[in-house]
Amino acid sequence: MTAPPPHSLAVPLREDSSVGEARRAARALARALAFADVDAEHVSIVATEASRNAVLHGGGGELVLTPDPGGAYVDVLALDRGAGIADLAHAMRDGYSTSGTPGHGLGAMSRLASLLDVYSAPGLGTALLARVGAPRSPAAGAVEVGAVCVPLRTEPVSGDAWAVESPGGRPVMLVADGLGHGALAAEAARAAVATFRAQADLSAERLVERLHQALRPTRGAAVAVAGLSGEGDRLRYAGIGNISGLLWGSTKTRRMVSLAGTAGHEVRTVRGFDYDWPGDGTLLIMHSDGIATHWDLASYPGLAVHHPALVAGVLYRDFARGRDDATVVVARRAR
Repeated sequence: MTAPPPHSLAVPLREDSSVGEARRAARALARALAFADVDAEHVSIVATEASRNAVLHGGGGELVLTPDPGGAYVDVLALDRGAGIADLAHAMRDGYSTSGTPGHGLGAMSRLASLLDVYSAPGLGTALLARVGAPRSPAAGAVEVGAVCVPLRTEPVSGDAWAVESPGGRPVMLVADGLGHGALAAEAARAAVATFRAQADLSAERLVERLHQALRPTRGAAVAVAGLSGEGDRLRYAGIGNISGLLWGSTKTRRMVSLAGTAGHEVRTVRGFDYDWPGDGTLLIMHSDGIATHWDLASYPGLAVHHPALVAGVLYRDFARGRDDATVVVARRAR
């Protein structure tokens, strides 16, 4: 048994043969997570159906498999830029097909997944999320989180990393982007995650200070930490380097402040900033510089109410630069 990767696996979907590659990647990931045989087969079936739909109906795209950091589930994301699904409710019924196939795809996935969410709009393609496994129920006051963390295509590992901890029921999130890409960048990102997990009960700025110290033996990284403060509706944020962070609401967007520098090497000052994070559906979005910054969720009508992992997938699909590792973490306070 091999250890699961700490990042997402991305499989290009260009033709029918890609479906088999996606199926094999999904099965291997489920086994690496020590899923029972029946659960591993469920992951495989869902990945197969999602990939087939993207090829047949979306003209191809990409399958992204993201393991739960705790090993409880796999998020299967099928992303395409096709014409979209005209009648999603109808398409969810078994037997519905527009391509002469039996039409069991979406119906089968809804039965095998603990969560199925689809966003589709004319001109905006289709993004499908199926979470397969046994996700833990969020505690009161916790956050619903989804992420994509995809390595540069020429690299076997990602120089980006992300993590979520909840010390004392207070959710705290990290995004780290090791300098450059490849094995040495991944080493820096892993060191950031290890330090974060061990000291997640500290304030955001103290955590960033500890990250700076811990990353000195590495090539360094951009890092950002965001966590709910004791007041409940307040978010404390601290960042060093080019991690982008913002709070996106239907009527207001607030970009959060990261200071210049590289954790582990050059940090002039560390400062935390407070922001309102109401439980009204406002999204916390953090991403590495492998994602372009010129996006606006207002261009995707209705997307913001979908699961955070689906939002992360759409932003990755449409704004990954393609020349670096790409990570998006999206969180919404649980209602």
